Amino acid sequence: MGGSINLPTSVPCHGRNNLERRLVRKLDLRMSVILVLYTLNMIDRSNVSNARLQGFEKDLHLQGQQYATTLSILYVGFIIIQVPGNMFLHWVERPAIFIPCCMIVWGAISLSIGAATNYTGVLVARFFLGFVEGPFLPGAIFLISGWYKPDEIAMRTALVSSGISISSAFGSLFASGILHGMQGKLGQAAWRWLFYIEGGITILVAICAFFILPDFPHNTKWLTPEERTLAISRLQEDGYGKTDVLEKRTTMQGLWDAVSDWKVWWFSVAFMIQYIAQSFFGYFPTLCATLGYDATTTLLLCAPPWAFATIVSFALTWYSDKKQKRYKYFVASNGLGTLAFIISISTMNKAARYISLFLMAQLIAGYLVLWGWVNNTFAREPAKRAVAIALMNGMGQIGNIVGSYAWPSNWGPTYRYSYAVSIGAIGISTVMFGGMHFYLKHLNEQIEKSELDAKDIKELRSPMGFRYLV
Repeated sequence: MGGSINLPTSVPCHGRNNLERRLVRKLDLRMSVILVLYTLNMIDRSNVSNARLQGFEKDLHLQGQQYATTLSILYVGFIIIQVPGNMFLHWVERPAIFIPCCMIVWGAISLSIGAATNYTGVLVARFFLGFVEGPFLPGAIFLISGWYKPDEIAMRTALVSSGISISSAFGSLFASGILHGMQGKLGQAAWRWLFYIEGGITILVAICAFFILPDFPHNTKWLTPEERTLAISRLQEDGYGKTDVLEKRTTMQGLWDAVSDWKVWWFSVAFMIQYIAQSFFGYFPTLCATLGYDATTTLLLCAPPWAFATIVSFALTWYSDKKQKRYKYFVASNGLGTLAFIISISTMNKAARYISLFLMAQLIAGYLVLWGWVNNTFAREPAKRAVAIALMNGMGQIGNIVGSYAWPSNWGPTYRYSYAVSIGAIGISTVMFGGMHFYLKHLNEQIEKSELDAKDIKELRSPMGFRYLV
């Protein structure tokens, strides 16, 4: 982080374990609010998918690929803002203010979508929605990486990021109630009430978040001096954070460090292709509608697959942290996703296609393991990490833009070509991440050899004991 701070690299042994457990519990309690924020983030960006089932396209006179464009324009804003947003967050070091401020603005924009009367209005609103929602996920991941040890990150990332699956599950249930019960109230279509109500809730929760979210270890006010010392030293003792104290990097230096590291670009392109494979997220209610039920039943059927995905996400990330492995658990998740795509290509049987939706939804578990992997890979350099996380997620949104056009209505109801695109994308991304897996294993071998050969610890380029998680 910016600003100098001189803290010891260890704390007294007496009561150390108990103090650390209390610190982590206190931090987990505070960080858990990000789960609520991310759930609302996903609901506000994806509620057009639910509104589509209740007259959204008809009332706004959308034709051809205009619906796909309303989906994809959101990610243009994401791409533009994510790197500057995380650089700004690294500079100001106040996520407890920055994140809720963004949230209030996107809640207001979501409200305005409910008042849109034509394609142009909703397109402009969706662009600016992406612009203010964009800093949230990379900012939240950067915040998490500033507090937790390598064997804690994936599980905590899953905890706060499971808003993706929770929003898809309970967002569908919530939407079904609004769309079923609010039609014609005060002369407004039910889909408009969806935006009004969900946008209003977002603003109220954002105000509460000002008082709950932490900043970073060195400037969070509710830490005791002993907790503050421990919060920093426990990262240093794992080989993460030593560079943070000895060699401060400015925000602009972090930008250069990130863009000049080929690993960042490799991860970014791999994320972009993985996002294409996961583009069905924005069409999940549409895919569920191919089972042939009415709008309310369809939205209710959307919930169980995402509830299942939430359970799988916690289990997979917990086990990934426990075993200190990343890639093979990501591969397992992608393998099940590929099986789901193959099932959907092969049959229109309702039971089989509904089971495939469960297997598709669990892809979010592998995605969360990936973010734990990224945090571990760039953990020692906060300025670089801030840019790297934002660049990867920002470039990944190009995949979302491309993927938005991979599900045209005329490919339905089978969507075989769409699933084929997803299979191709998931195969390429798995191979690309596999290449990084083997490269980082090679780096670990070199680090270990350097430690064995070094005559003085000062000769080592990495902190003693540091290893990349693979």
